[in-house]
Amino acid sequence: MSENYYEKTLNANRLYKVYQTKYERIQSYLDAEISFVKDRLCGTENILELGAGYGRIMKEIAPYCKSIVGIDISENTVEFGESYLRDAPNTKLMVMDAHKIGPDTFEMPFEIVLCMQNALSAMKVEPFSFVAKMMRLVVPGGRMFISTYSAKFWRHRLDWFHEQAQKGLLGKIIPEQTKDGVIVCEGGFRGETHTPEQLSEIGDSSGCPYEIHEVDESSLFLVITRPNRTTNSYSCLN
Repeated sequence: MSENYYEKTLNANRLYKVYQTKYERIQSYLDAEISFVKDRLCGTENILELGAGYGRIMKEIAPYCKSIVGIDISENTVEFGESYLRDAPNTKLMVMDAHKIGPDTFEMPFEIVLCMQNALSAMKVEPFSFVAKMMRLVVPGGRMFISTYSAKFWRHRLDWFHEQAQKGLLGKIIPEQTKDGVIVCEGGFRGETHTPEQLSEIGDSSGCPYEIHEVDESSLFLVITRPNRTTNSYSCLN
């Protein structure tokens, strides 16, 4: 596996500064993405977030669930996040490589698995086998939420990445390589997305029922549900 940019470069306080944006449209995108999940919780869920960073999403979700565990590959980011989450007692942030998650990694299964803010791309995983593996961590009736950027958000996304470059958090965008949903910066950063068609392929390959939603004309969600085969399975009608 190639070096992870978020582990070596864009971590801890530098990652925190990414989200301190002057653009209201970016903030509304971030808020809408979290609200989409919050509005579909019952409050009894044990949640796993993949690529959780310093816990930005965890902190917002925590009041609406039973517990939330987040994993991130960067030790520095997790250390920063432990302080950030100190007032959220039902959260736990762990250093872990998502590629190495196995069936016995966690002591309990989860009602919800989150892979948000384009994390499926950021983690550089092979999506079909990775999503299938993550769905095995979900209880019957539980769901996996995967989000990426909507193509309608491209201009705003570029503005945000230019802002990050101006802050010195990323290298300058390379214009000739930045197109078709892909942003490439000096220094090695490459951010890709998934189209609705690609999300459908991932959903089909999971063998589970799924839905695709566009939210706020800024994000796309793939929501996969593990089939509920027993009367004791988790169920939330939100």
